[in-house]
Amino acid sequence: MRALVQRVSEAAVRVEGAVVGRCGAGALILVCAMPGDDAETGRALAARIAKLRIFADAGGKMNRALLDTGGQALVVSQFTLAADTSRGNRPGYSRAAPPDLARDLYERFATELAALGIATETGVFGADMQVSLVNDGPVTIWLDTGD
Repeated sequence: MRALVQRVSEAAVRVEGAVVGRCGAGALILVCAMPGDDAETGRALAARIAKLRIFADAGGKMNRALLDTGGQALVVSQFTLAADTSRGNRPGYSRAAPPDLARDLYERFATELAALGIATETGVFGADMQVSLVNDGPVTIWLDTGD
């Protein structure tokens, strides 16, 4: 799986103008399932993100994780993270998992994150979503489960 994690003061996702998910201080997590991913991949990625030290400690050093801060998470599916831009100007998306598998893995990832004790909300898989956020820092981290 691939994820783009943004430390946020707040974030929200809307579908047809209605807020379907939001979070306060914590992380906006854009997630893309890739071929070969499975439930274990999502579990491992959720655990890694929950422990990712991107929040400041009392000394101002990024030394705390979502689990330490009680931060919230907003998880949004984003197949475009699998974009292949190696040939021309039009990205290809054949590196993204097929929609049925991707939906299952996305939902499992969000469930795993919540099971770790992180307040988690989501977007709507496959919907045309508008995401708003206040990036805190800014801090943006790219993760691949192959790393």
